[in-house]
Amino acid sequence: MAKYGFTGAKPTQSSSSNSGVFGVNDVVELLNKGKYKLQKLDVQYLVIGGAGGGGGSAGWGGGGGGGAGGYRNSYASETSGGNSSTETPLSLVLGQSYTVTIGAGGAGGYSGSQGNDTIFATVTSNGGGGGVRQGLQPGSAANGGSGGGGGYDQLNSGTGTTGQGSNGRKGPQSDDRQGGGGGGASLSGQPSQSVGGVQGLLSSITGTSVGRAGGAGGGRGNGQGQAGGGYGAGTGGDLDSAAVAGTANTGGGGGGRGTNGNSTGASGGSGVVILRYPNTYTITTTGLVTGGEQTDGSDKYIEITSGIGGTVSFA
Repeated sequence: MAKYGFTGAKPTQSSSSNSGVFGVNDVVELLNKGKYKLQKLDVQYLVIGGAGGGGGSAGWGGGGGGGAGGYRNSYASETSGGNSSTETPLSLVLGQSYTVTIGAGGAGGYSGSQGNDTIFATVTSNGGGGGVRQGLQPGSAANGGSGGGGGYDQLNSGTGTTGQGSNGRKGPQSDDRQGGGGGGASLSGQPSQSVGGVQGLLSSITGTSVGRAGGAGGGRGNGQGQAGGGYGAGTGGDLDSAAVAGTANTGGGGGGRGTNGNSTGASGGSGVVILRYPNTYTITTTGLVTGGEQTDGSDKYIEITSGIGGTVSFA
């Protein structure tokens, strides 16, 4: 087999252009030689990592709020994490399988755990950094997609990932004994020492504007009044109220605990993958939990809410 469907002179075949009438063996041989143009479609995505859990109290001050999961967005001209530019949609081969993993939120604790990464094909959004316990210097768990907040009297916080989120807030030295808020997808201009978390970002990839990936509020160790960053983030606790967990599938951070006794923070919200593509195509998923294909104008979208190592393919 050498003429690829032609009886005359053999035309030039390449990975960007083919002509002729091909049998199955022709296609296989050309694929093996890298000389067959694969059919592709562009897929827009919103990929959010699992958020960090909130930090606790050692007995006299509030813990830091958990950082939001990393936020990567290629839809329309919307902002990506850390107020960065929109990413480029992925050009995917029809019929090929692509791996998806939805990152779980980190557990709350005396020092909150880092959230888990969310993965779609070649796109990875890092898990958010855990909030730091009051009285402890932050460790590596405080860094992530967005950084975790520092505990009361610890003027340090976690660092966010460039293009995915923002830094956490420092633990203020105040009469309220506040823990710092967790970083969110947006750079909201909050003061560096703030009990409130950092706000997330809005996306209309599903046709409706929804806020996600907010940083959680730190705990308040003296007095009442909870604070949070919104957009899926949990509020911090105070003397009378426990910290609130981040909302599932938003990548919102878990609130830091505030109390006059030893206690732990709340868990971060899990991540999500949302894909948008022309309605002339159909997606097949394996090993994943989704809301099914939905139509919005000339596009379809699908929200993937759970699964580790599942796959998607398009036809």
